[in-house]
Amino acid sequence: MIFMEERKRIVVGISGASGIPLAIELLQVLHSTPFVEIHLVISDGGKKTLECESKMSLSELEALADIVYDINNIGAAIASGSFKTEGMIIIPCSMKTLAAINCGYSDNLIQRAADVTIKEHRKLILVPRECPLSPIHLRNMYELSQIGVYILPPVISFYNNPETIDDVTHHIVGKILDSFGIEHKNFIRWRGI
Repeated sequence: MIFMEERKRIVVGISGASGIPLAIELLQVLHSTPFVEIHLVISDGGKKTLECESKMSLSELEALADIVYDINNIGAAIASGSFKTEGMIIIPCSMKTLAAINCGYSDNLIQRAADVTIKEHRKLILVPRECPLSPIHLRNMYELSQIGVYILPPVISFYNNPETIDDVTHHIVGKILDSFGIEHKNFIRWRGI
């Protein structure tokens, strides 16, 4: 008997920080990856940021996911460790969300799903968006990094000679997807000198 491999579940959280184009591209690439099942949760702040930073509607964004959860549904599948996932990406990750995760405060589903991801020793990638960073932000990121959380700020690389904002976005999303072993066709890798 041949068993078909199940799709890999990846949880994506969108919080209320600047960086919605990154979240959109990440979801588009994951959506086009046949072996990935996307579980999406968006905070109220994330919805407001979508309106400010994109022409995409909320329903269009949600259509990129397989399952969409309400931010207040603490009883959702992704709130339990017995619900198997490959991990979680919070993109963009507000400093409020990052601070809550660092101190184990689970007031909404993004925070609870991140807490579950940590306690189950699964991959958690935070894409924090703030500039400049305060000592409090740095301390929170450092403490999370010490327990294995990937802190992946959307930092511009210049070795790939970006010419557009899309080039910058491709690079950052490519770095995130690398952590899950997913190839991004528009990601330009360093080839050495």
